[in-house]
Amino acid sequence: MAERGRILVIEDDADGLRAVSEAIAEAGWEVVGLAAARDALERARGEEFDAAITDLVMPEMDGLAVLRELNRLRPDLPVLLMTAHGSIDSAVRALKDGAYDYLVKPLNLDDLQARIARAVETRRLRAKVSDLHRELRRRYTARAMQAGTPAMQAVLRQIEAVAPTTANVLILGESGTGKELVARALHVDGRRAAGPFVAVNCGAFAESLLESELFGHEKGAFTGAAQRHPGAFERAQGGTLFLDEIGIAPLSVQARLLRVLEEHEVLPVGATQPLKVDARIVAASNRDLDALAAAGEFRRDLLYRLQVVTLRLPPLRERREDLRPLADRFLAQASAEHGRRIEGLAPDAYARLESYDWPGNVRELRNAIESAVILACGPLLSAADFPQSGGASAKAPAPPPGMPAPGLTLAALEKQAILQALRRHEGNRALAAGELGVSARTIQRKVQEYRLPF
Repeated sequence: MAERGRILVIEDDADGLRAVSEAIAEAGWEVVGLAAARDALERARGEEFDAAITDLVMPEMDGLAVLRELNRLRPDLPVLLMTAHGSIDSAVRALKDGAYDYLVKPLNLDDLQARIARAVETRRLRAKVSDLHRELRRRYTARAMQAGTPAMQAVLRQIEAVAPTTANVLILGESGTGKELVARALHVDGRRAAGPFVAVNCGAFAESLLESELFGHEKGAFTGAAQRHPGAFERAQGGTLFLDEIGIAPLSVQARLLRVLEEHEVLPVGATQPLKVDARIVAASNRDLDALAAAGEFRRDLLYRLQVVTLRLPPLRERREDLRPLADRFLAQASAEHGRRIEGLAPDAYARLESYDWPGNVRELRNAIESAVILACGPLLSAADFPQSGGASAKAPAPPPGMPAPGLTLAALEKQAILQALRRHEGNRALAAGELGVSARTIQRKVQEYRLPF
């Protein structure tokens, strides 16, 4: 295959076929030129091409029929049509039917080469997007979750049953149990996998900002609203909207959420006309929403709307059978991400991890593994690499409270301080920045510089 790609040319006129094929070949592409449309479709059925160009008017099968068949066989393949001046209207209709572009005869060969180049680039971008979608599905599908305990196996069965539906789902569980992962599994395993997945943490915004984040605002709606901002409901159109920590949402926001769920429309701040929205709602909370409703802190009518289906995630201390495989998975991920050659965990490391109750659940375990991988001095993680998980190291006395472990570089100390602050604030960069006395922008830069898992 040519390095630049392969182009399929379909043209029943021998001279036209030769001229187009030569122009494309001169630009460095491999060309497969055929006069018969059915022969070309047979080649497209069994071979890979980066673009196709077909004449519009042909005796055996016209270009529109070729376009429809190529779209069916190779949905990601850009198809260009060649047409005479008198058939431009047909070419424009072809664009509406999925053609990538059209060229008017007599062809300008430089223009032909430029349009083919753009088509090939489009094809490769489409392939990258498809690969990304496949990777996301592989990573976030329910089947990728670790479920060695009956409780987690029951959760996976519920996900598989609920994902293909459009029902609203409420996910309950302690902080760090993987509520967002479950929400993503409901998305990628469902009918809306091709649509966007938008997540909003209701506890990360002040009341006025949360309304703008969820429902959007118009330009000039308030001081500082320099341009229109589409809200999360609008951004999640055709996909899934994940409302994390819904129990923290103010009552005023809850009232507006209820109206959106009932009317399927939002009114952005400062707008006069509502917008129709179509997003599946998955909400999550680590708080007892029934108790909040009884105390008047959460609208019971909203709760009824959200909990069409309720999934309860067990804490890590109740699913210890999953701890070792989870640790192994996080170790492999962190080693690959940070370019570290860590062979595995020693028996005493497993024992240290299993002796700890993990109040931060799976998130805490993942962060502990990643921190250990980043700071490890040898190829095997031992209990000494997890002093925060189950007590002091057996190899050296623990440093006094508030003092760093000996032997760490200044960069390692900074990395450790940022990691610990982010853990304490469950990944909230603004709160971590406030604790450390630096700007949120500095935290964001350091997270990228040290490739931290937040």
